[in-house]
Amino acid sequence: MALLLLLVMLTVCAALPRDMSGKMFTFPQESKTAYVRLTTSRQSLRAVTVCLRTFTDLNRNHASFSLATPGVFNDFLIFRYAASNAFSMNVRDKAVRFRDLDYKPNTWHSLCSTWDSVSGVLQVWLDGKPSSRKYISSGSNITGPMIIVLGQDQDRHGGGFVTKQSFVGMMSDVHMWDYTLSPCQIQRYTNRVSFPSGNVLNWKAFSFRTFGRQAHSPQALTSPHLTLELPHTLDLGPNPPHPHPIPSPSPLLK
Repeated sequence: MALLLLLVMLTVCAALPRDMSGKMFTFPQESKTAYVRLTTSRQSLRAVTVCLRTFTDLNRNHASFSLATPGVFNDFLIFRYAASNAFSMNVRDKAVRFRDLDYKPNTWHSLCSTWDSVSGVLQVWLDGKPSSRKYISSGSNITGPMIIVLGQDQDRHGGGFVTKQSFVGMMSDVHMWDYTLSPCQIQRYTNRVSFPSGNVLNWKAFSFRTFGRQAHSPQALTSPHLTLELPHTLDLGPNPPHPHPIPSPSPLLK
């Protein structure tokens, strides 16, 4: 009975939102078994904005953000084709590519993607610079039990991962909204200036579970930050540097 109570308590604690300010996830090696699964109670989205920051040296294709529902595995997917220096954005199992974006390896980048079901228009913002606007899908909301994963591409609802599509690197400041952010708000996110926190996923109140073999790193004993090394890792380390100078009079997000 005591063991059962402990397991229930651990399960509940794993689902509690955590303030991830000043922290990041680290994915140190390619794998099809390790990832971060995010929690949301939303069952329908008629518009989406996703913003996140990534750092990687990958020169192969990889996924950073994947939202799947039981009937549509690529309901909202951010996927990079490294060879052609392009991002493929998938909505409702349809895809468009944004080419020749200035995505350099070994550099922190801010990436935002917006879409709404009325116009069907999708746009990408890399380090505050907008892409062309492209039509992808309209007239149909993202609906159903949603599974959101960082670091893998779902080829089925909650699984179907492929090692050679996994993300390797660091990721931070993940937010998601059920509306399209304005260009001004995206610029403020990019510059780490006060912006509205995500109302679907909020980095300051982040509900998640990590999957993969887990072990505490010896460095965690002396580190000022908690470090959980997986051979696919949750590394709660310092914030990434600012990709752009921050206007001096504006308050900074810590």
